[in-house]
Amino acid sequence: MIERYTLPEMGELWTDTYKFKTWLQVEIAVCEAKAELGEIPADAVAEIKAKANFDVDRILEIEAEVRHDMIAFLTNVNEYVGDVGRYIHLGLTSSDVLDTALALQLVASLNLIVECLEQLIQAIRYQAQQHRYTVMIGRSHGIHAEPITFGFKLAGWLAEILRHRDRLVNLRQHIAVGKISGAVGTYANTDPRVEAIACQKLGLDPDMASTQVISRDRHGEFVQQFALLGASLERFAVEIRNLQRTDVLEVEEFFAKGQKGSSAMPHKRNPIRSERLSGMARILRGHAIAALENMALWHERDISHSSVERIILPDTCILTHFMLHEMTHLVKHLLVYPENMKRNLNRYGGVIFSQRVMLTLVEKGTSREDAYSIVQSCAHQAWNQPGGNFRELISQDSQVQSQLTPDEIEDCFNPQHHFRHLDEIYQRLGI
Repeated sequence: MIERYTLPEMGELWTDTYKFKTWLQVEIAVCEAKAELGEIPADAVAEIKAKANFDVDRILEIEAEVRHDMIAFLTNVNEYVGDVGRYIHLGLTSSDVLDTALALQLVASLNLIVECLEQLIQAIRYQAQQHRYTVMIGRSHGIHAEPITFGFKLAGWLAEILRHRDRLVNLRQHIAVGKISGAVGTYANTDPRVEAIACQKLGLDPDMASTQVISRDRHGEFVQQFALLGASLERFAVEIRNLQRTDVLEVEEFFAKGQKGSSAMPHKRNPIRSERLSGMARILRGHAIAALENMALWHERDISHSSVERIILPDTCILTHFMLHEMTHLVKHLLVYPENMKRNLNRYGGVIFSQRVMLTLVEKGTSREDAYSIVQSCAHQAWNQPGGNFRELISQDSQVQSQLTPDEIEDCFNPQHHFRHLDEIYQRLGI
């Protein structure tokens, strides 16, 4: 991922230094397991742990010659540990280390994502609490529908993000898996107990049945879950973009002092964070497709997945991390304009209360078909007309007057009717 979208905490987890550190962790855990089972001398393991090290530049130098990253790594480590290095990687295949170490990277990345997700949860919850009674228009098909509150809209976001948190917690169990099972997964040269002990030391579970690699359905799920989270962040971002349109302007991204929106038009205040999030979500969805393509390897393993994962796994983690930070900042500092919400709500004289008028007429004995026709006629007369006033037309309609008193008509236009049950939703979410 380019530096522009890489934050240091996540970027650090995908450096060569961190990768080789996890490789060394796996190799040492296997040596410790073998020593516990009496397969190699305990004092040799102690010496390995004391001396083991690596140099990234040296590994890359060796790899340029041997064309094999694991061999280059082991060669360099042996330059530090000397003769006892013969016990390192004994009976293993490269993927034993690569896949087990990759699981450590993915778990560390997932933990950081969940931590950031908690920050977003708190930001959304706070704004929902602040605006639980901030009245605005609800829209369907982009058209005014019925009143809601901005807090209610945010409650929907919160519920969605809480589901993502549950998914990611479950995902950790599926991705925190290692394998030390040899060239084709049959433990031909490694006791299964070595795998069990080494994985326990690393905080992983042994894969139930691996080939030369851990099956890529796990990694496919990992990327898909991140893409799903990204799609939700895009949904929120698109909502903000729509609400920030000049002709709506109910919310707005915070515009910092000194910030400029356009090189040509000094008046512009553009939703750049939200638009950036929409673009990034597209990348995550593309990576999800690549991760699914990676599942179909030949027989017990080929390396067609390797080049793909070198790109999509770091990019997926780094992008998702960046997106969560962006969305959290956006929500925390979102500018909300209740007066504009009120102005938009009252367009065309309360035409959005049409259903309430219709239902009240039905309650008074009018057939639903006749009530619908009466209300629709008044609504369409008011809709998109200069000075159009649905409430006035309803109040003057003779059929309505014959059924409803002025107080009953007045009550139809009370938005609080629509909010009677919102507290129940807020309680479910702890808002």
